[in-house]
Amino acid sequence: MAQVRGPVLVPGDDGYDAERSGFQLARQHRPAVIVGARCAEDVVAAVRFARAQGLPVAVQATGHGLSAATDGGLLISTRRMAGVRVDAAAGTARVEAGAVWGQVVEAAAPYGLAPLNGSSPGVGVISYTLGGGVGVLARTYGYAADQVRSVDLVTADARELRVTAERDPELFRALLGGGHGLGVVTAMEFGLVPVARLYGGQLVFGGEQIDEALAAYLHWTGTVPEELTSSLALIVYPDLPQLPAALRGRYLAQIRIAYTGSVEEGERLVAPLRAVGPRVSDDLREMPYAESHTIHRDPADPHAYDGDNALLSGLDAAALRRVALLTGPAAPVMCVVQLNHLGGAMAKGGVSAGAPAGAPAGAPAGSVGHRDARYALRVLSPLTGAVAGDGPGGAEAAAALADVRALHAEALAAVAPWRLGRSVNFLFGGHGDRPDADEVARSVHAPEEHRQLAALKAQHDPENVFRFHPAAATTDRAAAAAALPAPGRGNSPDIRPADRP
Repeated sequence: MAQVRGPVLVPGDDGYDAERSGFQLARQHRPAVIVGARCAEDVVAAVRFARAQGLPVAVQATGHGLSAATDGGLLISTRRMAGVRVDAAAGTARVEAGAVWGQVVEAAAPYGLAPLNGSSPGVGVISYTLGGGVGVLARTYGYAADQVRSVDLVTADARELRVTAERDPELFRALLGGGHGLGVVTAMEFGLVPVARLYGGQLVFGGEQIDEALAAYLHWTGTVPEELTSSLALIVYPDLPQLPAALRGRYLAQIRIAYTGSVEEGERLVAPLRAVGPRVSDDLREMPYAESHTIHRDPADPHAYDGDNALLSGLDAAALRRVALLTGPAAPVMCVVQLNHLGGAMAKGGVSAGAPAGAPAGAPAGSVGHRDARYALRVLSPLTGAVAGDGPGGAEAAAALADVRALHAEALAAVAPWRLGRSVNFLFGGHGDRPDADEVARSVHAPEEHRQLAALKAQHDPENVFRFHPAAATTDRAAAAAALPAPGRGNSPDIRPADRP
């Protein structure tokens, strides 16, 4: 009988609902068993138990990226594995599976170092990095995955591996950009960068200047250096009393800036944007890197949402205006649109030691898809109520979700001439349960890259134990699911907390 240090919960137990819940409230896992892992040994025990019982395995730290919920499987909750250790001399950080970016930023800041974190301090490090990770410093230093040195992995057959570019270059490369579905990552080591301060913040324009701001931003992105990372957001704020008066009921364009150069050069670079006209607000300033989360001001409270995205080879102002028209004040549902300027170091990749055999010198170490994209366009909408039957009004919520997805599809159709694929980091909502889930999985990488990753998935997880992510593609999902052993009987392993007899 396996004992684990963390809690083991089944439906009806105190704490079950809290443990299965995450940031994404539109869908929630409904597992037969939850293991609240405290260490890698707990993860090994949980995977071994799941295999013996014929249960698929899902993993959750914060739940921001939940895109396919388990119904009756085993959920490994890693939120208790939250250790962070910075080696300032080596310029690295080692984090456990449940750590969030705010912890790493705080731990690195006293040494004048920074991780390649995302815009929200509450997002989990591991899942973000496995998807590539488009962060605050992305154009300057690349994807978060490009800085990874090692990955501690529990495989589908419950083995513990330390994966590096030297020990297993194929698996290492597959994990960094296509790693969801290849195992449970229990820890990761990655490089930090020498950034202690930024020139950054937001320029916010009102709805009457939206068209001019869009055109100016697109032109401007073709002129700025790699040291400047930016995005543009279009948001229709509801007319709610709890919102600041400057936002309430307004349609706004927010241009977010992060520049690693001097304040003086930053002021010069943003001058063409300020020339658009008066701003609703303008808080560009020098800030310590520890305040970088204030640039985007992502929501901190859990909520229900769904979204889709497109990686683009280019874009023109007319198409972007079409997106704004479809998703703006006249849209039938609230939409948040964000356009990220890509390129720079993201197009170059990481250390060539992790590249596949035969790849040219300087090839990316990871498998992040569509590195040649110039922009990432994402559309997100808040939802009311759960869509997976967790709450009342399931049919009504499902119909509302269908309307949201239809609107998102129409908006993204406006940029179809430039569309390369999707970013797995920005697949918000239940994409793993969509009828076109296989197409979604294929869109994350170029066809040959997808075939290579699917082959590695079949090699390392032939029974598709880890199936709850849209990028966890297999060539035959039904056959893989059928290959799981039947639920154990008699002498099959059991699992329980160490303090429970």
